[in-house]
Amino acid sequence: MSIRTVRDVYVVDAVRTPIGKFGGALAGVRPDDLAAHVVRALVERTPDLDPARIDDVVFGDANGAGEDNRDVARMAVLLAGLPVSVPGVTVNRLCGSGLEAVIQAARAIALGDASVAIAGGVESMSRAPWVVQKPERAFPAGHQQMWSTTLGWRMTNPRMPEEWTGSLGEGAELVADKHGITREAQDAFALESHRKAAAAWSAGLYADEVVPYPGADLVRDECIREGSTPEALARLKPAFRTDGTVTAGNASPLNDGAAALLLTDEAGLAATGREPLARISASAVTGIEPQLFGLGPVDAVQRALAKSGRGLADLTTFELNEAFAAQALGCLAAWPELDPAVVNPRGGAIAIGHPLGASGARLAGSVAHQLAAAGSGTGMAALCIGVGQGIALVLER
Repeated sequence: MSIRTVRDVYVVDAVRTPIGKFGGALAGVRPDDLAAHVVRALVERTPDLDPARIDDVVFGDANGAGEDNRDVARMAVLLAGLPVSVPGVTVNRLCGSGLEAVIQAARAIALGDASVAIAGGVESMSRAPWVVQKPERAFPAGHQQMWSTTLGWRMTNPRMPEEWTGSLGEGAELVADKHGITREAQDAFALESHRKAAAAWSAGLYADEVVPYPGADLVRDECIREGSTPEALARLKPAFRTDGTVTAGNASPLNDGAAALLLTDEAGLAATGREPLARISASAVTGIEPQLFGLGPVDAVQRALAKSGRGLADLTTFELNEAFAAQALGCLAAWPELDPAVVNPRGGAIAIGHPLGASGARLAGSVAHQLAAAGSGTGMAALCIGVGQGIALVLER
């Protein structure tokens, strides 16, 4: 039995679309076309790389019930005009799907099963269809229930304990209860997310990674509200409890978008003729009680750091997905040694958006670009995941 050496895995490039709001500028674009666009952009930005050298395309997708069905990764390969010899596989870890795709592609390269891969994610929450269960018997005469596939539970198994199957917003309220996180703290966190995102766009910090979709009137993230104020957020009603703290203003919106990264080993890197943005160091996935899903990153981050031989104090940038302000604040409370200044320095999902399957790839790509801009450092990308999981990835330069 031969023993294979684990190879270094490099992030050569990372791109994403601007993130569109629900029913907004990208609502008319199919998810498979969004995915194809970022795949095509990566290839075009690396002209020295023969596309036939791409060993696999791995994409995350949290829905898969509509136009993103039947393996959206393979559809993206074909729609992007890559050689038909390039395969594609789609993975689903719900909100962590895009980062799961990066981890799986990196693992294949590290083990020598691939030399060059594209990993990413896509979601069109605007175009998520309604679905109907098949009837128990043929030719039913009565009405059938229609379920939205945009977000959350549907067709729930009755064997699932009730406390596990609450809404995502109720889960955020539970985290707020657990950590004593006030409405005011959540609103302040949300305002800071918008402020940082608007400042990053104004400073041109997203110029290297955002590739607008042709024909769509969208050149920057659509949900950023730089004019928001504490007073405006305070007027919003609680969205999940009449006496709750979670509102539409301190939660991530529904979104459309895609993101992708070009990953290689040493040989693949030489074929690109480019300097890498960063190197992938370690990853981890963990589970937690489904109703406390928002705290899923806490253990995943610690495990990934332990594998990389790093600690929270070593992080120079940390992209933590902001599904809800309460959820993000709950995680930060568990990491007292983490410098809050390194967290989401260019804004987070409350402002930028959270297109479920794409978000993890967006975070990983953003960390890679930030490390390249700094010239050195250690970065983290992490997300909470509905139904109680956490996922984390460490990158270094």
